[in-house]
Amino acid sequence: MTETHFLDDTLALMRDLRARCEWDAAQTHETLRPYLIEESHELDDAIRAEDDRMMREELGDVLLQVLFHSVLAEERGAFTFGDVATGLITKMKGRHPHLYGDAAREPWERMKSRTRKSIAEGLPSGMPALHRAHRLQDRAAGVGFDWPDVDGPAEKVEEELDEVRAELEKMPKPRPGTPPVLDERHYALEAELGDLLFAVVNLCRKAGVHASIALDKANAKFERRFQQVERMASERGIELTHAGLARLDEMWEEAKTAERD
Repeated sequence: MTETHFLDDTLALMRDLRARCEWDAAQTHETLRPYLIEESHELDDAIRAEDDRMMREELGDVLLQVLFHSVLAEERGAFTFGDVATGLITKMKGRHPHLYGDAAREPWERMKSRTRKSIAEGLPSGMPALHRAHRLQDRAAGVGFDWPDVDGPAEKVEEELDEVRAELEKMPKPRPGTPPVLDERHYALEAELGDLLFAVVNLCRKAGVHASIALDKANAKFERRFQQVERMASERGIELTHAGLARLDEMWEEAKTAERD
């Protein structure tokens, strides 16, 4: 069987489910939104785990969402799956004019900037902040607003960190268990920390690293090592909340060494 035949079968299945399954027949674009988000995260988990079997299954679930929305639109007379595929082909050829035409190779963001009205146009409102920062910087770089190398962003991180330290000097020492005072000093510190995070994202981007992926891996590493600290504390009869920073730090270093070995 050809790939085209399989795709035709999946479309036929989706139309049949809409006709004969009560749950599928009741769905709308709006009700399907949570499932698309959930399936995308599950696919991301499979990619993170480097699990081919899971990845294949989750790609199927994402494809189901694409088919579902396409059939719903077909029923409304809005567009068909064929229109979706044709639009994709047109877009991808347009992004590669040096491969599918006689134009010179050109960065996508530079090409797109000629038709985009605003740097934020088309960016999803719910996009995670780290990813949004990366995309905004990508788009600015597309029109030439960018550092030539990593040295500029690295210096900018140091500059922003100095500004954070200056704001921290103005802050009163927090008392344990008390909420922060939301005054001008707090919001000034918040702004400087935001600038520092944005600068770090830019450094990541110029170094060829996506900040959200780097942070995701750092989160996983911290979780893994702290769970090891928890296991060591349990085995040694140590109550974490009463261990104290010095002892916790010793076990943390022990967990790091064990992981490296």
